Amino acid sequence: MLTLRSGSGKWVVAATVLGSGVAALGATVVNIALPAIGRDLDADLADLQWVTTSYVLTLSAFLLLGGALGDRYGRRRVFLIGVVWFAVASVLCAFAASSGQLIAARAVQGVGAALLTPGSLAILQASFAPGDRPKAIGAWSGLGGLATAGGPVLGGWLIDVASWRWVFLVNLPMAAATVLITVRHVPESRDEARAARGGPIDAPGAALAVVWLGALALALIGAPSRGWTSPATLGLLAVAVVGFLGFLAVERRAWDPMLPLEVFHEPRFSSINAVTFVVYGALTGGLFLLPILLQVGAGYSPLQAGLATLPITAIMLVGSAPSGALAARIGPKLQLSIGPVFVGLGLFMLRDAGNGSYVTALLPALVVHGIGLALTVAPLTAVALDAAPPEHAGVASAVNNNVARAAGLVAVAVLPGIVGLDAESFTTGAGLADGFRLAMDLCALGCAAGGLLAALTIHNRLETAPEVPAFHCAVEGPPPCATEPADRPVTTHR
Repeated sequence: MLTLRSGSGKWVVAATVLGSGVAALGATVVNIALPAIGRDLDADLADLQWVTTSYVLTLSAFLLLGGALGDRYGRRRVFLIGVVWFAVASVLCAFAASSGQLIAARAVQGVGAALLTPGSLAILQASFAPGDRPKAIGAWSGLGGLATAGGPVLGGWLIDVASWRWVFLVNLPMAAATVLITVRHVPESRDEARAARGGPIDAPGAALAVVWLGALALALIGAPSRGWTSPATLGLLAVAVVGFLGFLAVERRAWDPMLPLEVFHEPRFSSINAVTFVVYGALTGGLFLLPILLQVGAGYSPLQAGLATLPITAIMLVGSAPSGALAARIGPKLQLSIGPVFVGLGLFMLRDAGNGSYVTALLPALVVHGIGLALTVAPLTAVALDAAPPEHAGVASAVNNNVARAAGLVAVAVLPGIVGLDAESFTTGAGLADGFRLAMDLCALGCAAGGLLAALTIHNRLETAPEVPAFHCAVEGPPPCATEPADRPVTTHR
């Protein structure tokens, strides 16, 4: 077992930070590039939605399978495959000659992210001594947060000085450094019990996850133009329902399911994931539209649009750890009840972001929004992990992450059509301001509903705490950390 102070330990942290940073860049910089992509590739609104959605779709569908493959065949091996896969897909994205090619390449990129993302945390968990795991995870979170924060800024600068294609090519040096460090310094690890148990990989479950998520996304994105009651829309929704039921049936009977359904037997786990779905659906929908409004509607450059949202990340980096500590002392119910309300209030305040100066029209709203996220993220993560049995801590993390991403997939697919935005809105700005205002109103209500749901379903309960799992879930923010020695009993609130 490694220590964080050792040279080997620092190299392991560096490899996992770089790897997760590659995935973070792939997820954060593209929204900034959407207007430029639309102009260059003559992409309509549905195409731009799919540029985002195809990545989230395959990432969500294969994330649990990626974790299972790492546990069985070696976490370092699957992590390396994911990094190389992601890099190759980034090249395909950069040289895409049409929106269809870019969408397909983004789907391939999402598979690579699904292979490397669970491996980064699993490697830290397996490599470090128990006393150093919280510190290693904390270093990973803080340094990884810099990639999340810097992604939109770097992407905006590259678009300004070169082209949106460099948003994807910038991944290559980071991927190369990750591979080099991992090969030289990261030890191999696997779940020996799972590997010894053998049996087939849950490929049918992964395939059905792609089917039902893909059919749902196709139905929701195309419904505004085809009609919600058209045969195509209803047929795709039917495929999504049948695929989802088939997925549940396969997971119930699989030898080694990628999603053990018993984790949902705990009501608190189901409740916190319902809260996650509502809050992150509203949050993702709003933040998908904000960079487009700033560039198309308010005349921001891509770099300015990237810089505009930095206050959110700064507040998250500073406030998440104290928020987690507060929830450990008083219980998560209060923060999970009021935090989403602040998130929604910030979105509501953004409804006129295209009018006025940055200081008056955006900054106050972003500060309120960031405070709400800082209040919400760590308690939500702690409850999601603590509600599942200890042997399923990794699955709980992946499930909560997947729920957040699936909520974002649905929001990006549905929201523009609901508020009346079309292809012309995203190119000329016609009707963009009015549609954006309505979208922010709906997203704010969604966040408030998430806070109400938490108030009604999440309860504080005192009991002896288990070891804090070294995972975090829905957001790229600092995980909850143990502040007491491992041999000293602590009290936690559920």
